[in-house]
Amino acid sequence: MLGAKGHSDWRRRFPTVVEQLGGIDDTLVIEAARDLEINGRVSNDLGVKLLLEADLTDLRLLGKALKVARFEEEVYFNSNLHVNPTNICVLACRFCAFRRGRKADDAYALSVEEYLSRIRPFSSRIDEVHSVGGLHPDWTVEHYAELIHSAKKAHPHLSMKCLTAVEVKHLSSMSKMTFVEVLSTLKEAGLTSLPGGGAEILDDEIRNIICNGKESSDEYLDIHRTAHHLGLPTNCTMLFGTVEQAEHRIRHLDRLRKLQDDTGGFQCFVPYPFLPDRSRLPQAQHSTGSETIRMIAISRIMLDNIPHIKAYRMNIGDKLAAIALNSGADDVDGTVGHEEIMHEAGSMTSVEDDLDRLSRLIEDAGGVPIRRSTIYNRFQRYIRRPPSDDDRWVALPIAEGV
Repeated sequence: MLGAKGHSDWRRRFPTVVEQLGGIDDTLVIEAARDLEINGRVSNDLGVKLLLEADLTDLRLLGKALKVARFEEEVYFNSNLHVNPTNICVLACRFCAFRRGRKADDAYALSVEEYLSRIRPFSSRIDEVHSVGGLHPDWTVEHYAELIHSAKKAHPHLSMKCLTAVEVKHLSSMSKMTFVEVLSTLKEAGLTSLPGGGAEILDDEIRNIICNGKESSDEYLDIHRTAHHLGLPTNCTMLFGTVEQAEHRIRHLDRLRKLQDDTGGFQCFVPYPFLPDRSRLPQAQHSTGSETIRMIAISRIMLDNIPHIKAYRMNIGDKLAAIALNSGADDVDGTVGHEEIMHEAGSMTSVEDDLDRLSRLIEDAGGVPIRRSTIYNRFQRYIRRPPSDDDRWVALPIAEGV
């Protein structure tokens, strides 16, 4: 198995893979391939042209070639559980279908015991708890530290991937602490890493329209920079298909890769389209399936220094995720077990997929299923046993590693 970052000489390897896959005809995609090989990076101007004008077939081919040059046919996933501690939020982002006011009939806020009760039934089958939610008007950093510490005490093998940047900002304000102090407190309690949610589009004019009141673009980057300096790896994201233009998306990618140049702390990028079904952004442009795949390929091409690109199946569904795995993505997240935020917004993706079914999705897309740990430091190949066996997969326990 290739490890966290794959082949270090992927720039040398990928032109050969391009030829093996059939070659590229589109002049813009050829230019991007040459820039990556010779200069190491695609410019913003070319990125915009690729997004707007490049042939999708050739764009996908380059995305796949870059993925294969780096990770061969390996596709990564983990066994995780999403636990959203509260849907009560002091903000009212226009794209969010999850948020509730305190007095709403279906508002909730989990106590520590309720939080643990969500984890307990899955604890023997998972290695990660992914925990994000609303900005509760009363909760300070102490409450989250207790949640994390209690979960780690009860289940020491679990990695705790918790809190988006805006939640960290909210806790900083509520607890009158700096970002460093908040993250240090949570790390001491057992925090393993930060998810990347809340980046939306890193342009404050766009943010003022779709998520006014959240952290600014600079604050998002600063919080992740702080986490990296404290030894907490993080993911990063993009929500596309609201009111942004191509230039906004490409500048977003550029800001992420510039921070990665400085810190090296991003482990995975997760682009996902806006789901409009039950939210409140009527002017949203909405992404087609083709546009979603185009963004997956563009992400692999532009983010030369962020190793993993995730096809977030909870958002895009299994069918598009399978296509994305042949367009530049190398990760499909995990088994999830329970999820509310995307499903409140309209996702119909099953959360009942076990390791067998998830691995089958990867194999059907031509990949080799590799189970990973949260921070990409433990890997294992899944080997299929004869179909008649009750236990179809051989798997070893994954240690947390931090």
